[in-house]
Amino acid sequence: MSDDPRVPILMYHAVAAEPNDATRALSVSPAAFAEQMAVVADLGRTPVTTAELAAAWRTGRPLPARPLLITFDDGYAGVHRHALPVLAGHGFPATLFVSTGWLRGPYDTGGAPDTMLDWGQVRELVAAGVEIGGHSHTHPQLDQVHTGDLRHELIHCKEIITDQLGAAPVSFAYPYGYSDRRVRTAVRETGYAQALAVGNALARRAQGPYALRRVTVRRTTGAAEFARLVEGRALARTFVRDRALTKGYAVLRRARRLRGRTLRPAF
Repeated sequence: MSDDPRVPILMYHAVAAEPNDATRALSVSPAAFAEQMAVVADLGRTPVTTAELAAAWRTGRPLPARPLLITFDDGYAGVHRHALPVLAGHGFPATLFVSTGWLRGPYDTGGAPDTMLDWGQVRELVAAGVEIGGHSHTHPQLDQVHTGDLRHELIHCKEIITDQLGAAPVSFAYPYGYSDRRVRTAVRETGYAQALAVGNALARRAQGPYALRRVTVRRTTGAAEFARLVEGRALARTFVRDRALTKGYAVLRRARRLRGRTLRPAF
């Protein structure tokens, strides 16, 4: 293995047979998820959690052969209902990044786009080997909010997870994948040890612990394309449109931020 191995980090959202319009594009069906995890196993990949990957890269400890990460954003109920039995059947760990204000329970802000997990289900995921990371409290574009609101989103999320689970989260994922130097500094100062973006590329140690890249799995991801994602092949071609849109949208976000306005994407 090279000194800076490239590791695929799969980014999932909802796992649902009948997702609503808000979550459909970034959802996968339960059958597709089961097939995809079988592909991971057949290709000899060894899933690890976000915390395990980052700790290995910080300390120089060797990673297992052919490592891969399975991550979920937001906290949709299907992660417990549909994904957990499949993960448990393979013995796969995963990382779930929760927006604490979207989960059902005492901190629910009412802004969730679909049916979400409750805290009892989150605890069952933890017991089954799923790492719980932070994903902010209300899921804003963190690079667009004022510093006080930014820190509240990070700290409140961390405090709620710690209160509900008895352990502080050490990993974070940026809502919508958006961050800048100010956001990454705040995430580090809040006590998170590593953070994930999107980027639709393989993760490398050289990216730094607060800008690790992931690849998007969506409802239109077919079996052959998924196998290429797992093997890290043809990513530039697969995500050429995503990358062009990301660059263009970054310019708009910077301009809006300078004018004190915030864009609100659909998801």
